[in-house]
Amino acid sequence: MKQLIWITSATVLLLASQQAIAQEKIYRCGNEYTNTVPPGQKNNCKLVTGGNVTVVPRSALVAPPARVGNSPNQRVDATEQRARDADARQILESELRKAVQRREELASEYNNGEGDKLGPETRNHQKYLDRMEGLKADIDRNENDIAGLQRELGRNTVPATSR
Repeated sequence: MKQLIWITSATVLLLASQQAIAQEKIYRCGNEYTNTVPPGQKNNCKLVTGGNVTVVPRSALVAPPARVGNSPNQRVDATEQRARDADARQILESELRKAVQRREELASEYNNGEGDKLGPETRNHQKYLDRMEGLKADIDRNENDIAGLQRELGRNTVPATSR
């Protein structure tokens, strides 16, 4: 029984000490929070009431160092920029080849609106018309993609063979 009382007393003391710490007065002196008012700043400091104050150490406020090569104001040497431009041009040319190949596939499947009927489309003409309409939309979208890639290639004047 005495051990139970001792444990209960220790628990009460622990809780009381935590509450005492939590109830300590906090003052705001300009942009600084403190639990003691510095002499000479008594008029500048105000008691903070109602709510908790979280203090973040200054080291957490320091911005991480900028990574090299990602800064928008950092210059890249000419050879590296030419290599980047050549890579970009190769990617654009590859995408253009894929788009042209896709256009040929879509055009042969569409067959000027007279494409072959597939499975259930032989009995349901509306399914056939919906598929032809979808193919036509795909062809239009593909044509716009090709035009955009060609415009972009026109802007990128570095030949791909300069590597």
